[in-house]
Amino acid sequence: MTRYFLVFLLAIICYSCKNDPSKTNEDSKPNHLPELFAMMQGSFNSEVQAQVDTTYLNISLHMYPIWKDKGNFLYVEQALNTKQDKPYRQRIYEVTQLNDSIYSSAIYTIENDSLWIGKWKTPEAFDSLTMDMVSKKEGCDVLLQRIEPNFYKGETGEKTCESTLYGASYATSEVEIMEDKIISWDRGFDNNDKHILGAEKGGYIFDKLD
Repeated sequence: MTRYFLVFLLAIICYSCKNDPSKTNEDSKPNHLPELFAMMQGSFNSEVQAQVDTTYLNISLHMYPIWKDKGNFLYVEQALNTKQDKPYRQRIYEVTQLNDSIYSSAIYTIENDSLWIGKWKTPEAFDSLTMDMVSKKEGCDVLLQRIEPNFYKGETGEKTCESTLYGASYATSEVEIMEDKIISWDRGFDNNDKHILGAEKGGYIFDKLD
């Protein structure tokens, strides 16, 4: 009788642990990383915004997945739409999930980046690019929160992303990601927190082309 009672008691304890809401199961963590990663992919430009407001330029933005066996990486290339053979920014983004609703987009610079201009058209070319040929920009991660399905919003940390471009001391990025567009506001500030680089009114609106 005692043996059956102990078996019964153990079954109750196991059932309670399984259904205790305070017990978290890693497998049950919402995973919207595929959704976010897919939304970030493609070719974009700011042509419509530039036509409406001439203080904005028509910028092309290409973001395509690379290194599929290593995780969620994107090759990113930005240029004036009329000078896409001379991009002013080439980066690698690594997109990861931090918790139930927060995601990180880490940024890497590329050694000899001119060798990779236009390679977004053939992402498999990056199979020959190794991690020792890229450098992470520490403190420049963009932390994105899932606000609702197909809408993410986030920014860099406060003064964490160092920059020396055009006399800046640090840079900030504010980003919104939607199904049909990405809004990105990149700015540079000096030691006195004076805005010296980037759009003044708000972010660039990049409409998805494909």
